[in-house]
Amino acid sequence: MIHRTEGTVVRLALADGAVFAGEGFGAADNALTVTAEVVFNTALTGYQEALTDPSYAGQILVMTSPLIGNYGVNPEDVESPRAQVSGFVVRELARRHSNYRADADLSAWLQRSGTLGLAGVDTRAITRRLRNAGVMPGVISSDNALSDADLVRRAQAAPKMDGQNLAALASCASRQTWRESIGAEWELLEPKARATRADKPLRVLALDCGAKRNILRLLTRANCEVLVAPWNTPAAEIRAMRQRGEIDGLFISNGPGDPAAVEQTIHTLRDLVTDPADTLPTFGICLGHQLLALALGAKTYKLKFGHRGVNQPVRNLLSGRVEITSQNHGFAVDEASLRSVGGEPTHINLNDRSLAGFRMPDRPVFAVQHHPEASPGPHDAAYLFDEFVRMMRTGQPATFQTPSTHPAGVVG
Repeated sequence: MIHRTEGTVVRLALADGAVFAGEGFGAADNALTVTAEVVFNTALTGYQEALTDPSYAGQILVMTSPLIGNYGVNPEDVESPRAQVSGFVVRELARRHSNYRADADLSAWLQRSGTLGLAGVDTRAITRRLRNAGVMPGVISSDNALSDADLVRRAQAAPKMDGQNLAALASCASRQTWRESIGAEWELLEPKARATRADKPLRVLALDCGAKRNILRLLTRANCEVLVAPWNTPAAEIRAMRQRGEIDGLFISNGPGDPAAVEQTIHTLRDLVTDPADTLPTFGICLGHQLLALALGAKTYKLKFGHRGVNQPVRNLLSGRVEITSQNHGFAVDEASLRSVGGEPTHINLNDRSLAGFRMPDRPVFAVQHHPEASPGPHDAAYLFDEFVRMMRTGQPATFQTPSTHPAGVVG
C-alpha cells in the first residue's frame, strides 16, 4: 500500500509493505536513508524532550498529535545533548513558531543534528497499523534513487529491537559529576526540598544507560551529590566506593534497547542487590526497572506497541493512589516471574495491567517503569525521589508513603 501527497521528498516504508510519502524537513536536503524500529507517542506536547530522550535511540518516532513545532525549540528543554531519534514523522509541521523561550524552529534544529523529518502524512493510519500489528522495522529516506520496493525490502531485512544492547551506545564514556538542578517550574511542588537543605548531602552513583537530564536534576534538587558512571561499571568498583564511604545509594537510569541484552549491567546488579543483608539502597527507572528485575531473576518481554506518552494511568498498590504518568518503553517485566523471586508489585499500569513498579520487601531496592521526573508530563510520581532519599537515610525497604504537602509530590 502506498500513500502519497503532493511534492513528495521523503518516504517512510514499513516492514508490512506500506509506504507513506510526504514533505521532508530537518536534514531532508541530504540523501539519507535510515533503518530503525517505528514507534508512536501520544503526547500533545513535549516533542523536544521526546526527540532528545536517549530511550528513543534506534527508533523512528511518529507523533499522534496533529500539529508539531508550534512552540519551536530551546536549550532548556533538551534531555540530552542532541536529537536521539533515527527519524521524526508528523502530520503537520508548524510553519511559524511562537514562544518567548524559543531560539530556533524545529526543522532548522533537526537539520543541524542531521535528523530526517517527514510531514504531511496520515499519522493516524501509521499509528493504527502499529497498534494492530505491533511496532515494526521501517525505513525513512530522502534518497529518490531508491524505489518504494527497495525501501520495503530494507525494512523487512532490518534487525528487530529484540537482542540489541543500545544502552552501550547511549551511555557516557567516563565518570562525571552532575551539578545542574531543576528550573523554577518545579518550585511549587517542593516546599519539603527547601526545608531540608541543611541535611548532609547524600551521594548517589547513577549508572548511565541513557539517562534523561531531568532525572539527574531532580536527584540534585533532592540534596544529592550525583556521580554519573558508564553502564558497564563493574560491581567490584561500586562496592569499593561504598566501602570507602563515597556513595550512599545506587541509581540505574532509563535507556534504549532490549534490557535482556544489557548483560554486563545485569551481572553487576545481580552481584550488588541479591543479598538482603548487604544491599546498597537502589532505585531504577524504566530500563533500570527492567535491569533490576532481570538481576533478581525475573523475566522481561516485548510489548506489542509499547507505552509512549504523558497520560498513562498507574495505580500505587500500597497507597491506592492513581497517578498520571509519563512513559516511554517497549519492554516490560513479567509480574509472575518477579513474584517468584520475592519481588512485590507496587505499581500497576491501569491501561493494560502490566507491571509498573516493584520493591523488595526485605531490602532497600525499588524501581518503576514510568518516569517520575516527567519532562514532559505530569509530576504525580515525583514523590518517588523522596522515597529514594528516605531509603538511603534509613537503609530500610521502600514504603511509598503518599506525600502530604502537595498532591503532586515533593522532593527532599
